[in-house]
Amino acid sequence: MNEFTTCISSTLDPYVPSTENPWNVERVRHAFRRIGYDANKFTVTNALSLTPGQLIDQLIDESLYTPHWPEPAWANFTIDDYANLGLNFDDQTQANHREVMLEVMRQMQTTGLKGRMILFWSNHFVTRLEDYYTSNHLYEYYKTLEDNVLGNFQEFVREIGITSAMLIFLNGYENTNNSPNENYARELYELFTLGVDNGYTETDIVETSRALTGYNHRQNWTYPIYYNDSTFDANDKTIFNQTGNWNYDDVINILFQEKAPLIAEFICKKLYAYFVSATVNEAVVSEMATLFVQDFNIANLLRTLFKSEHFFDAKTIGTQIKSPYDMTMSYLKITNFSLLQDHYEGMIWFNNLLGQQMFEPIDVAGWQMDRDWINSSTLTGRWQILQWTIWHTWNNFNEELRTFAIESSDHSNDPYFVTKSIIDRFMPLELFSEEDYQAATDVFKHNLPENYYTDGIWNLQYQSVPYQVVLLLLHLIKIPEFQLK
Repeated sequence: MNEFTTCISSTLDPYVPSTENPWNVERVRHAFRRIGYDANKFTVTNALSLTPGQLIDQLIDESLYTPHWPEPAWANFTIDDYANLGLNFDDQTQANHREVMLEVMRQMQTTGLKGRMILFWSNHFVTRLEDYYTSNHLYEYYKTLEDNVLGNFQEFVREIGITSAMLIFLNGYENTNNSPNENYARELYELFTLGVDNGYTETDIVETSRALTGYNHRQNWTYPIYYNDSTFDANDKTIFNQTGNWNYDDVINILFQEKAPLIAEFICKKLYAYFVSATVNEAVVSEMATLFVQDFNIANLLRTLFKSEHFFDAKTIGTQIKSPYDMTMSYLKITNFSLLQDHYEGMIWFNNLLGQQMFEPIDVAGWQMDRDWINSSTLTGRWQILQWTIWHTWNNFNEELRTFAIESSDHSNDPYFVTKSIIDRFMPLELFSEEDYQAATDVFKHNLPENYYTDGIWNLQYQSVPYQVVLLLLHLIKIPEFQLK
């Protein structure tokens, strides 16, 4: 993860605006872009009236206290329930899956951080929807994520491990007193809490797998998995040098008693890479871990990180590559363009094509993110998907393109200023040179005679403006900086 030396040398001390490091639109948008999925101009302008600390508290609190998604009618349905209602199991299941994914997208668009953290933790506590498939298992998994995304990490680990989705994906369902399966015990340490070969032995894995037995019972493959003593290994086990007749809860307690500093370091490094930089500052991660180990409260840890001079350091801005959902959701949030309902489902499909299929990470270790999102295939795919989205607005909500230009430029009649104001809403930093802005302006000016601009014939009420905005958007999505956040 850390093959380069970081150049971000600031600390976790609170960010205090100064002449050298002002509280400005660039930093406000950095906060919205990294913590959520960017923001429209009105939201950014309002945020400038807050202090950095007030903005961070607002962004975290709205995710902490927003109401949970109401339990859908099908949350506990099994194949028998669908049959009794005369519904096609496969068709209804696929519809239910889309409903969950659309809810995550709604969280991305409204509370920002909550939606982002649901996606983050689903890429940490990895399961694979195609393995367990049923809607009730997906809802249980989703609800566990939603309940815990900013809560206590120890309790999060405890709850996620006995969801049916996890028990199926990591073979916990097959782990019995007569036929042990070590897969979940291994991943509990290697992927979820400690990291590869960090603080545990093969003996710890074997003994832990024995303590995790008993979760092997269900009526049929669509019913929830439950615990029963009949398949539990009731003999003594030795885990991290502690011996006793340990069960699942004991494993989690012993793990956090004995390995808390290692757990904190591992999770903080992952959060740092996700929110700040793939090139990890070990000193800052160590500071984060010292804080995290005190109570394992995720929200408190993120408050400290997001309020820090390190997070708002100029060298953190525009240094990460957008994930597919970063790209599509931020585009929608910045523009605030209307979408037909079926286009939201299309967005799910588009992001699947770009390599980010919700609840289906690439492997048990999850997506590695950042540079792994971009290659020759996915880059052209990104262009094509946004081109389709831009033309969708042109065909269905034409005048919103004009409104976007007016809002961005505050009714300016200067084509260069209009162009720059639109570009700067999408880019984390200004473009490299004035020539880049001028080239974009030439695209925006289209083929209208130059005297239309110099003599005041043209303004943002001119009939061609919506199409001119389309041309500019098609141009700016191919600017390299557009892929950064």
